[in-house]
Amino acid sequence: MTTPLAKKRIESIDVVRGIAMVIMALDHVRDYFHIGANTADPLDLTTTTGFLFFTRWITHFCAPIFIFLSGTSIFLQSQRKTKRELGVFLVKRGLWLIAAEWLIVSFGWTFNISYSIIPFQVIWAIGISMLLFGVLVLINIPYKLIFILGVVLVAGHNLLDFPEATPGFQANFWWDLFHHGVFVPYQYAPNHVALLVYPFPAWMGVMMLGYCAGILFTAAYTPEARKKILVRIGFGLIALFVIVRFTNAYGDPADWSAQKNGFFTLLSFVNVTKYPPSLLFLCVTLGPALLLLAYMEKIKNAFTDSMVVFGRTAFFYYIIHIYVIHVAAMICFFARGHSFADAANVGEQFPFMFVAPGEGYSLGIVYLVWILLVVGLYPLCKWYDRYKSRHPEKWWLSYV
Repeated sequence: MTTPLAKKRIESIDVVRGIAMVIMALDHVRDYFHIGANTADPLDLTTTTGFLFFTRWITHFCAPIFIFLSGTSIFLQSQRKTKRELGVFLVKRGLWLIAAEWLIVSFGWTFNISYSIIPFQVIWAIGISMLLFGVLVLINIPYKLIFILGVVLVAGHNLLDFPEATPGFQANFWWDLFHHGVFVPYQYAPNHVALLVYPFPAWMGVMMLGYCAGILFTAAYTPEARKKILVRIGFGLIALFVIVRFTNAYGDPADWSAQKNGFFTLLSFVNVTKYPPSLLFLCVTLGPALLLLAYMEKIKNAFTDSMVVFGRTAFFYYIIHIYVIHVAAMICFFARGHSFADAANVGEQFPFMFVAPGEGYSLGIVYLVWILLVVGLYPLCKWYDRYKSRHPEKWWLSYV
């Protein structure tokens, strides 16, 4: 199918993507700096506080937004590339993202020169989804079938929760890879493990639905029509979340329940499963994201201009921010009196070098470090965005 391109780039896509990237950094700063980050689950209602719960929960929006908008970007690329050009690009970029996850991102997270842990995290999920999407493009799968497959993957994968709930169920590598893996290690060589974190099929479904939504951002739809559709779908997803979640019948493997007070009962209600992303998780994150897309399009100010920069340099920002956070954590590790020997001892039991479980700082310090990180990275991302804009002939920039 062919639709006319929009006359100019619709910046709301980059604004919303940029907001997601900025919020994402908060969770990663918490991982390295908060005193309780590696000793307790911030979503555990028996131990958490409202502030800590919110700090973790708000970052749930990031991966769904980024992957959904990755699909939208693929659709917009399809309007200026042939099927073969787009398919080959997606396969190559998918392979590159997987390699980057295992070689660049994994080292940034761990600082482990032996690469004893190979993570299958969000960049892996995007990479394998993009690779498979590229194959679908090359075989010329129709738009309507992409939409149907996206809906099936997003809405149907929780059917697998039922066999998992049966007594005695044992997941294997393939089951974990496709649905169940939540920080599950699989040894593939002596002292080397693959750490499964992001089972990818549901995420691929999100990318496919984002692709289908891309048609709304072409000249075939006026801004008013686009806003109307996005608002309807956004509120529809939120309503679906509330109705289905209330029943505790389907859509998330963890039921909500009454807690010690109304506030914590509300937290239980919105505490849905990210690994893999349940239907209800995606409804409660993508619903507000679509509303944000709808209402951000006509807003332009200093804030949106800043978010555009982060949105247009998302992968560059992602890699840099992990290394900056980890280096800062390493400096604090030594400032607390530790040595390289201490780091090695921690590394034997814990994947992050220069981070000691049970040590760290308050949430206030976490937020301060997060703000300083985002402000500090903005000039670098702005420089890179300008560099990309001025050098369209450099093919490799489209991969970063």
